[in-house]
Amino acid sequence: MTEIQSFIQRLPKAELHLHLEGTILSSTLVELSARNDETPLTQAEADQIYQFTDFTGFIEAFKAVTRRLKAAEDYELIAWRMMQQLAAQGVLHAEVYISVGVIYMWRNHDPACFEPIFAGLERARERAARELGLSLYWIFDAVRHFTVPEAERVFRKAAEMRLKYPSIIGIGLGGDERTAGSEPFRAMYAEARAAGLRLTNHAGETTGPEAIWEALAIGSERIGHALSAIRDQALMDELKARQIGMELNPTSNVKTGVCASFAQHPLRRYFDRDLLVTLNSDDPAFFGSNVANEYRLAHEIHGFSFEELKKLASNSIRASFLPEIEKSKWLARIATLE
Repeated sequence: MTEIQSFIQRLPKAELHLHLEGTILSSTLVELSARNDETPLTQAEADQIYQFTDFTGFIEAFKAVTRRLKAAEDYELIAWRMMQQLAAQGVLHAEVYISVGVIYMWRNHDPACFEPIFAGLERARERAARELGLSLYWIFDAVRHFTVPEAERVFRKAAEMRLKYPSIIGIGLGGDERTAGSEPFRAMYAEARAAGLRLTNHAGETTGPEAIWEALAIGSERIGHALSAIRDQALMDELKARQIGMELNPTSNVKTGVCASFAQHPLRRYFDRDLLVTLNSDDPAFFGSNVANEYRLAHEIHGFSFEELKKLASNSIRASFLPEIEKSKWLARIATLE
């Protein structure tokens, strides 16, 4: 292990933009297929699913993987493996998106179908807390292009289940921004906020800065991707002034074709403007880069020093939804790391 890899592994950090289903390695997909498909996938066939060249291809690959998730035990398996991978990278806290909207679609839009699945996820989370010392919150993610009524099912289920499961921290809007913006979901975001849920939103990944303004206008507290903010100086000033958490995913943006290269990603420019930027992996099994590797690439390609990497890690804690007392504890640990 190199010096930089050792430092990143020891660096306490949070991952704030991570899709549960996007952590499923092709080898695990073969296992799931053997359990659930009439004709199981070979390893070569599974590997092929993860080959795509643009955002539309990624969405299709994501759908092909999630279709193989059937029982609560499947979800418990993928969650536990995700948590093992996080702990091995020095991640101490994660806030993980669950594609609840996709689950409903595969199960005839029945909200009751999700509770047994979530029980499996909670078993994995509790085990990770005991055995790995990993803290984790869940974010219920709706799919913006599945219509507003579908999102309502997701958000209201989050509010309902949060009364029993405090690990359900917030809601989000994923899916294809090109087909649906944020404004139609304004009322649902207000309802979710009133229920005590925190508000995240994918915006400015495949769309312009106007999509980020729209996401902020409906109350979003953190913005996923925010790639196009660099094109609007007034927006960057707003993000800085409000210290809006920015969940950046450089390798993801490169692999889906919305950014030409890691070197051209605005990460460094956002950081130098003192925006509250965080580094994340999004869907590491699909994009071939976990959060530790994103830190390494930031060091090697954008020239982030060890001290600047510590600031990125501190940003991830500050932008998290952890209680302030927990944030203070982890920020102190980061500050003393050498």
